[in-house]
Amino acid sequence: QVQLVESGGGLVQAGGSLRLSCAASGRTFSSYAMGWFRQAPGKEREFVAAISWNGVTTYYPDSVKGRFTIFRDNAKNTVYLQMNSLKPEDTAVYYCAAPPNFSKYTHNGPWGYWGQGTQVTVSS
Repeated sequence: QVQLVESGGGLVQAGGSLRLSCAASGRTFSSYAMGWFRQAPGKEREFVAAISWNGVTTYYPDSVKGRFTIFRDNAKNTVYLQMNSLKPEDTAVYYCAAPPNFSKYTHNGPWGYWGQGTQVTVSS
């Protein structure tokens, strides 16, 4: 079992930055990949970033590549999402996730553990 708690969301102007954090507890954090997703009102949940168990391999969709960075601190059981050059279309609830099979590498899932989400609002 894994418990995930996100923090760091808020209101920011377009062009600004935010850093999200996701604290994990339960199974040894350094043994599995982690991911970030987002869901805007009326839209499906969207993949944002993923990182391998050791932080070496990362994955991003084109929509955030070059603006968002995922990284992790295994000593603190925390994964981060640094978001720069934010756009109004980045407005969404952001969720961190862990794979149910505790894969070391994954970006296309499955994802079985989810946090409660943190709201990010980007004003124009």
